[in-house]
Amino acid sequence: MDPRAPLDPRIDTPGREGLTGTAPANLYRHLPDSEDITLAPDGRPMSEQPAWRTDFPIDWPQDNYVERRDFMKFMVLVSLSLTIGQFWIAGQNWWRKHRGAPPITRIAAIDDIPVGGAMVFAYPGPADACLLVRPASGSFVAYSQKCTHLSCAVRPRVSEGLIVCPCHDGIFELQSGRPLAGPPRRPLARIRLDIRSNSIYAIDVEPRTV
Repeated sequence: MDPRAPLDPRIDTPGREGLTGTAPANLYRHLPDSEDITLAPDGRPMSEQPAWRTDFPIDWPQDNYVERRDFMKFMVLVSLSLTIGQFWIAGQNWWRKHRGAPPITRIAAIDDIPVGGAMVFAYPGPADACLLVRPASGSFVAYSQKCTHLSCAVRPRVSEGLIVCPCHDGIFELQSGRPLAGPPRRPLARIRLDIRSNSIYAIDVEPRTV
């Protein structure tokens, strides 16, 4: 056929089949990319493969699919955990607001604790260990004895003005209970005190986040 000869404008004319724009779009079958082909070593389709092969793919497409699936599982679990955490915090706040004020409890007499001394007491319940410290003659401070990191029992170092956690070297300021060093990020819960007739009373718990 003479390449210089005029072409018949009809699409089905011999010699026009491969020219751009002259063949129908559905004339040629799309060939899949080599990376899109998934074939197990034994040649059987994936529907006939054992279950373990879906978690241990042998080629890129299936491997990417498993990665996306695991990522979505991870995101769902994280979202669920955050949601449960928010409900837990809301429930704790509701419980604190509706449980009423804790009882007023006598801890000790002023003379029972020397300057620079400390004692452990339970408040508001028998299992809630707290720490009462007398850093100066007319000064008393009290905190929950549970470290805000992992609830280890803290100990005072009155001469240094510190409260320390021996488990992970957490350090709190004695006068304020705020964290100074180590893993703890929240201050110790403060126990509000009242001094009446030479006696020290615990009257409330002040949970704090900053």
